[in-house]
Parts: sequence; structure tokens; C-alpha cells
Amino acid sequence: MSKRPRIAVVGSINMDLVVRCSQLPQPGETILGESMAEVPGGKGANQAVAAARLGAEVVLIGRVGDDAFGQSLRENLQRESVDTSFVLTTDRSCSGIAVVCVENSGENSIVVVPGANGHVGVDDVTHAASAIENSDILLVQWEVPIEAVDAAIQIARATGVPVVLDPAPALLKFPPGMFKVDAICPNQLEAAALLRSEVSSIDQAENAALELNRRGVRYAIITLGAFGAVLGEDGGVQRFEPYEITPIDSTAAGDAFAAALAVQMVEQDSIAEAVRFACAAGAVAASRLGAQPAMPTRDDVSELLGRRSS
Repeated sequence: MSKRPRIAVVGSINMDLVVRCSQLPQPGETILGESMAEVPGGKGANQAVAAARLGAEVVLIGRVGDDAFGQSLRENLQRESVDTSFVLTTDRSCSGIAVVCVENSGENSIVVVPGANGHVGVDDVTHAASAIENSDILLVQWEVPIEAVDAAIQIARATGVPVVLDPAPALLKFPPGMFKVDAICPNQLEAAALLRSEVSSIDQAENAALELNRRGVRYAIITLGAFGAVLGEDGGVQRFEPYEITPIDSTAAGDAFAAALAVQMVEQDSIAEAVRFACAAGAVAASRLGAQPAMPTRDDVSELLGRRSS
């Protein structure tokens, strides 16, 4: 398309403390890590950076703390061409921190300390209403207070702006309006929490996608990691095969997927092609270490898509 997609993101901004280890520790177990790195992260920031690298004009609505991490996180977003006009600084608060343990297979476990992210409120979103209203699509997650997310969705719906919801981390309580979005992209665990039912097989994922359609979601995509994804739309379901990559770190694969989905929903009419592109973006991210550093460019995604078609 001739113009760049305009994407508004409401979400978290974290500094990830990434520890590499041979295996994830069991409860009560102490293990030795192989390395540690400070990597900019947070689902909102990750998705904002991913969308920007894919060519979108991106504005991020969120908060950082009045600490060294906060300054570093803001500067990193600006280097990635993300508009930080609505990234506020919370006095006397630390920035969000995530401790990420990544084993050699690429699997991970994450503990998040919200910090300033916990102070993102309805007033913050209302203050940024113009950014949402003037965007082509709104992208939201659940790493900031649900009231702020709900307010952003309501602003978007009132002005006809499509909404993509990445319902992570999984919540057991959320406003029913969360199902009134254009697209939702949970993984299996998040889909199970949304529907309070088991989603451990591909068949169950297909049924979950159709149930999300029945509850009001136009496009319900369940991501399946190494097994690809399924799309529920208009009472039908479609499977998407995974891309062959060497897994390094799956931490930000879902964020790359969500951002790519949002970008493609603006750029083209085919939701199936948008999901296919998003699967490739997630695969590229999973083949790299870290969160924001792993976010792919459009050329990265096109290269992987080209390998599939050749």
C-alpha cells in the first residue's frame, strides 16, 4: 500500500534480565546459569518495535519508572522510531522488570515485576485518545491494568478503529467487552484461560477458535508454537503449518506475531495471508535471542516466506 500503517499500542515496557541455562529450574532447585543480559522488553514495547521494523508508524502508550532503566528504555524506543510522546514517567517507581530464564531448547519461563506498568491508567489512555483515534489499528495486551486496556478498546470502537488483542498474560477475570475485538491471538494456555477449557491439541485449538468467534471475535487465531496456528472465521477454521527454524528463544515470538498480524490487517484484505505472514514473523523471532533485538524486519520475514514458496 502507498502509505505506512499507523498503529497505536497500549502496553508494558520492561527491562528483561535474560538468563541462559541448560534447563529450567524445578521448584526448590538451584541451577547455574550460563550467561545474563539486560535486554529491552515488555509486551507493549516489543510489539511497538516489531511493528516499526515492519514499516509501520507506531505510537506507544505506557509508562516507565524514574530510574536508569526507564531512561534507557525510552531512548531505545526512540532509536527504533517509536513515538514515545505518550510514554509517561512514574515518579518514585521502578521500571517494569522481567526475569527470563531461557533453556537451550528455546523454551522459557518468565517472572514479571510490573513496576511503572502497574500505574498505566484510564487517564493515561484518555490523554492519548487522539493517537488511538488517528491510527489505522489498535494493538493491546494484558501486561498493564485491564481498566486501561478496556478504555483503549472503547475509544477505538467508538471511532471505528480495528482492535487486535494479545490476551497475555492469561487472566481469569476480564471485562466481557474483551471479546468484542476484531482479532485475538492467544497461545494455547491463554486460550484455555479465556474459555476455561482445555486447549492442548490442534483439534481443541480449532474448537476454541470457533468458540471465540461465537463470543464476538471476528478473527480468532490460536498460536501453537512448533505446530503453527489455527484461524477461526465465520464458522470455519484454517490451519497454518509452522516454519522450519532452529529455535533459540521463544520469549518474543508471540509479540512478533501480534505486531505482524496488526500490520498486515491494515495492509491487505486477506486475513489468511495476514496470519501466514505473522507466523513467519514469529518464527524469525524464535530463532534469535532476546525480546526486542529478535524482532524481524520486513526483509527478514519475506526471506522466510520465500524459502517456503521456493
